[in-house]
Amino acid sequence: MPLRLFLSSGDLIADRRFEFARDLQLKGDLVAAADLLDQAVELAPDFASAWFTLGEIRLQLGERDAAIAAFRRALDADPQDRHGASLRLMRLGAEDLSGMPKAYVRTLFDQYAPRFDTALLDHLDYRGPALLFKAVLAVRAAVKRPALFKRAIDLGCGTGLVAMAFTRQVDRFIGIDLSPGMIEQARATGLYTELEVADMVEGLANKSDASADLIIAGDALVYVSDIAPVLAQAKRVLAPTGLVAFTLETHDGSGVIIGAGLRYAHAATHVRDVVEAADLALAHLEAASPRTEDNVPVRGLVVVATKT
Repeated sequence: MPLRLFLSSGDLIADRRFEFARDLQLKGDLVAAADLLDQAVELAPDFASAWFTLGEIRLQLGERDAAIAAFRRALDADPQDRHGASLRLMRLGAEDLSGMPKAYVRTLFDQYAPRFDTALLDHLDYRGPALLFKAVLAVRAAVKRPALFKRAIDLGCGTGLVAMAFTRQVDRFIGIDLSPGMIEQARATGLYTELEVADMVEGLANKSDASADLIIAGDALVYVSDIAPVLAQAKRVLAPTGLVAFTLETHDGSGVIIGAGLRYAHAATHVRDVVEAADLALAHLEAASPRTEDNVPVRGLVVVATKT
């Protein structure tokens, strides 16, 4: 269910019609639901949740132009874009690809935090941490060095699933996540010596030069359209011979797209170019699926680069 952002004067009639519309949507009566939502937004023109839900329903009905119009109204009503209307517009080709709204990411994962581990491990067969662990071990073995790290930074740390996979390899873990809810879940694990609410670039920017041996991001850069600033900061923060390791979703074309799951997919050729531009040495690039959705493995990449 979308976050409800009722930003008008509190019109109870509009609110009630929104609730009825949501019930009808869940029952599959999309035409009646859309009619009720039209009434709700007429009564409360700044009812962002109603506009957003109307956009979703118009899209389900195959009414692309009407969906775009509704998503634009949702964005106008909530410029922070906590619903992610801009992502729907990007997906529909109505807006150029751009970064993901911070308020959307924070809201999404604050709501998701209490059930995050169950959803990923029990329902999505999440294997990102295991893939990263295997890749880091392989890269270290190739240069005959142990995969042991004094200080590691976990970007988009979530509840701590990546740190758990690496706990025996790392003396000191720092976690960075945009969601306060996720940070609280991570804190409860006891795996981290430091935790910080920040986006990836901001969090890394606060770290000293050459202060980490490992920077890792498991299924976090899928929420970043332009990974170049993250890698530039990682290059600065990594100690000599340090590693940056991350998973991505991918596609067969070029550049970056936004996929059906409203996450960014980076082409392998694009990843190579960005890693090279960051003056990092690509040590590992492997096609591997980090999760399964609707019984289909999500196409992904596992990437490890080193600071030379």
